[in-house]
Amino acid sequence: MSDLLNSLVTELRRGSLTLAVLSQLKTPQYGYSLAQRLNDHGMKIDQSTLYPLLRRLEKQKVVSSSWDTSENRPRKYYVLSEYGEEVFQALKGHWENTTKELNTLLKGGNNNEDD
Repeated sequence: MSDLLNSLVTELRRGSLTLAVLSQLKTPQYGYSLAQRLNDHGMKIDQSTLYPLLRRLEKQKVVSSSWDTSENRPRKYYVLSEYGEEVFQALKGHWENTTKELNTLLKGGNNNEDD
């Protein structure tokens, strides 16, 4: 069962990680600082997951990036684009509705008044 459970937990986390990342990009963040912020809030994310996700979101124009070369070590900063803010707000609304519906189901309730 543990292999199955691990697989299902990974699947469940995959979508929630995207929302978690977007929630932290209202201000520019570089990869390490973003991973630390998420980790500080209990959302552990490996670099091998974070960087491909950021590249995908950038390709989809949800985030934009820029390089800061003012320090010894150049850093690539990511921030929500205007389009990304719209996507984030819509995704957040779907997440809130879905969690409300799931909480009702998990508590054994019935959301449908016709039943």
